[in-house]
Amino acid sequence: MIVNIKLLSGNSFFGNNLYLILAIIAGVLLFAPIESYVVSIGIQEDEAVATAVSVFFMLSIFAGRYIVQVWANNLSAAPKSFLINIGVVLCISGAWLFFHANFSFGHRVGILFFVPLIILGIASGALVKVMHAVTQNQLRNAKSEAARNKSELHLLQSQLSPHFLFNTLNNMYGLSITDHQKLPPLLLKLADLLRYSVYDVSEIYVPLVKEMAYIKNYIEFERIRIGDKLVLTTDLEEMIDAEIKIAPMLLIVFLENAFKHSKNTTSEEIFIHISLKTWESYILFSVKNTYGAEDSSSKLFDNVSSGFGLQNVKKRLELLYPNSHDLQIGTDEVFYKVALQLKIKNG
Repeated sequence: MIVNIKLLSGNSFFGNNLYLILAIIAGVLLFAPIESYVVSIGIQEDEAVATAVSVFFMLSIFAGRYIVQVWANNLSAAPKSFLINIGVVLCISGAWLFFHANFSFGHRVGILFFVPLIILGIASGALVKVMHAVTQNQLRNAKSEAARNKSELHLLQSQLSPHFLFNTLNNMYGLSITDHQKLPPLLLKLADLLRYSVYDVSEIYVPLVKEMAYIKNYIEFERIRIGDKLVLTTDLEEMIDAEIKIAPMLLIVFLENAFKHSKNTTSEEIFIHISLKTWESYILFSVKNTYGAEDSSSKLFDNVSSGFGLQNVKKRLELLYPNSHDLQIGTDEVFYKVALQLKIKNG
């Protein structure tokens, strides 16, 4: 006799070998209660009948699984109508078996016992298969989504350094014409900034202390570039827990924006205030800067919102801090303001 090995694997009647082994164990465990039930309804040769019932019940479970497996494999959620119908079938079959045990009609009407038992097994197998398939599909979709998000994060992060370098070189080009003596110290600072942005931010999250050092370097870079026209106030927390982490180069876009638009003001001085501190389980960051009086607040807001840097940050916030960040951007007659609150990531 040729044995079809496929029956013991994949989407076959028995599934994989593990399911068959578990079914045998379950059948052995069910034998004692089934035998007691058979005795209670007055069927003769109780051991033989109990064995047959155990086998038929387990086979009916596999039958239910087999019947729905092709349909269930594509489900991402269990249909409500299916759950309702299966629930009704299980309740009716269980109620009938209970009724039959308490008001036994004897072996002459044994079919009234076997039929609901088999239906109960088929319904149970179908339910188990559907729920297992739904769980597996949801897990597979979650893993796929996580992989896509991770790939997108790496892409977004890889775009930050070229974006920062492009903006900085544009600024330095202007200085090379109007104030070239500032270039040597700026190039040294730029080297430090690029070293961090290229080599030190390969991780999804970095210690906040390292990000703070990078921010201080950038502020010093801009202080040298702008010179005496800059009126800068900072409130940067000095004692930061080394275990607190943050997504790298997340805040630099807001600082770039502040220095970029502040220089457009018609005032003789550029006012910028930067604050970064921790409070309870949050990182609190804010920056406000003057901006050109010739620009309306709505125009400035629209221009900034459509920029590459801010769109990059917003997307990273959605991926890395879902439901755990609050970003507020707005203007008044004098200042452009950004306030960001992040849930702390611990190492």
